[in-house]
Amino acid sequence: MTARAAVRTAITGVGWAVAGPDFDPATELTGRGMRHKDRSTRFALRAARRTLEDAGLVGAPELDGAAVIVSSNFANLDPVCDSVATLAAGRSADLGPMRLPQLSGAVSAAWVALDHGMRGPNLTLSNGASSGLDAVASARNLIAAGRTTTVLVIGVEPDSPSVARLHRESAGTRWIDGAVGLVVESVPHAVGRGARIRAEIAGYGRADDEWSAVRAAGATGVRRLGKEPTARFGRCSGALGVVQCASIVEQISNEPALAVAGAGSGESDGTSVSALVLTPPSGRDT
Repeated sequence: MTARAAVRTAITGVGWAVAGPDFDPATELTGRGMRHKDRSTRFALRAARRTLEDAGLVGAPELDGAAVIVSSNFANLDPVCDSVATLAAGRSADLGPMRLPQLSGAVSAAWVALDHGMRGPNLTLSNGASSGLDAVASARNLIAAGRTTTVLVIGVEPDSPSVARLHRESAGTRWIDGAVGLVVESVPHAVGRGARIRAEIAGYGRADDEWSAVRAAGATGVRRLGKEPTARFGRCSGALGVVQCASIVEQISNEPALAVAGAGSGESDGTSVSALVLTPPSGRDT
């Protein structure tokens, strides 16, 4: 499958909320607005604000019609498992009302939208390691379809007890704990508000194997991302594609760069493969 949009789209903001020297979950995931939210949602909220700040969009009027797309495979696994354990040991009345929203796989995207007044489309993708690149491509498609001019894409995976157990059962030793965000805009909209264009989305393909996905994206001969996120963070799962794009934005110079995720690539989960090409800003306004 190939997806190419007539409307030029660009990445204008990047935000990291990943455990490390610049982000301590022990302090960052507490405080105002964090109560009664699962770990994945807390990460997503922190990444969302950092990303919107980087794009100069915090409090901007265009956020009213902006969209949110979250990519996560494990997301709220912990609250679901905790709730099942509670039911097994007692009765439904033992589930507190504040826990119920956490049982929805789309809860992180909903909270991000509520936090920033974003009333456009609201989506959550959970289709394996390729879902992060699919989320970025979906953002471009929403813009091309005229549904919005601005999309906040977030890839998030928490390091929680239930998630850690799953990784260990499949021989995992390291995995990401955090969220990464991207702001995707139409180029005319970004230029019109004076935003800095970090990179443009040039092509996207999805197929059963890596070679076919790369060809569908029009990326034959395009260099791959120099340092795979899995080498830096461990398994990234649903956040992989978003982390890849954020890393490319940091590295891109004067040549296109390719990100590949899914079966047969650096992080394989037996699903199909997605490929996405980012190019340096062209300098053209339309």
